[in-house]
Amino acid sequence: MIDVVINVTLLAFLAITAVAIVRMTDLFAIIMLFGIFSFLSAAMFIVMDAVDVAFTEAAVGAGISTVLMLTTIALTKDHKEKQSGSHRPWLPLTVVLVTGAALVYGTLDIPAFGDLQAPAQMHVAPYYVERSFTETGVPNIVTAVLASYRGFDTLGEVVVIFTAGIAVLLLIGGRRRRSNAVGKEGEENDA
Repeated sequence: MIDVVINVTLLAFLAITAVAIVRMTDLFAIIMLFGIFSFLSAAMFIVMDAVDVAFTEAAVGAGISTVLMLTTIALTKDHKEKQSGSHRPWLPLTVVLVTGAALVYGTLDIPAFGDLQAPAQMHVAPYYVERSFTETGVPNIVTAVLASYRGFDTLGEVVVIFTAGIAVLLLIGGRRRRSNAVGKEGEENDA
């Protein structure tokens, strides 16, 4: 019973945060709400016993993404989104609703959470539970799967995230150098 209350409460907070994000126009407040949304998503993952995914969501979603968006705002001059009077949100709303309906329809065949008759519980999970420690020497099954069985996949994900971070830093650094060069040219022209 308490699990249902926690799930409903977190889902309600996620929905309230999403609606607040959609309705706001101040970019700083939107970024802060995105951070809150990521922390609430991490809490949902913890409730579902996916602590590794929760940690990733908290670190990437709330941590790195929030810092990058705040840095972007600091480097831009206009902090508020300009809205025209002719903006009609019906097309984006329709696309989101159709996509959401398709995703819900696609999840109707998924086995119930923790179902012992699910294919993953009958074939894959017993193999990892029985053999992961003897084959890898790692006592934590999740760590054994991510670091050993799926080591190249995890390495690929880390490389993608690292490359994206470097690209963002290069873009931010390039903008600073250009603005400093323009500022120095203006000073030389004044002299």
